Amino acid sequence: MSWLDEINFDTNGLIPVIAQEYRTGKVLMVAWMNREALQLTNETKQAVYWSRSRNKLWRKGEESGHTQIVHEIRLDCDEDVILLNVEQMGGIACHTGRHNCFFKKLENTDSDKPVWRIDQPVIKNPEDIYKPIA
Repeated sequence: MSWLDEINFDTNGLIPVIAQEYRTGKVLMVAWMNREALQLTNETKQAVYWSRSRNKLWRKGEESGHTQIVHEIRLDCDEDVILLNVEQMGGIACHTGRHNCFFKKLENTDSDKPVWRIDQPVIKNPEDIYKPIA
């Protein structure tokens, strides 16, 4: 039995993955992996995900250069969520040019009108990161 056989992938053959910053413990992003992405991640020690929108493997940083070096791979108690402890190269994990993908915070929660507020700056303009394909 392979280590991959111990994972409870969903009916689409995917498992959610939390990318956590190795040094700080901060959650950077959530993505998906299939069996091949997880195997490649383990082999290369760089995060490889499954892009549901593009329906293909997505090597984190293949366009932006903001790769994730994998320090540790963990499986949760139900064997249906992966936690990657990563070193985020370039300091940007989010396609919006921010450090992480969780930059909206719910405020005014005690009022009848809670609102989402952006509480993290853009580090680099996404137009400078992702160049249009000619």
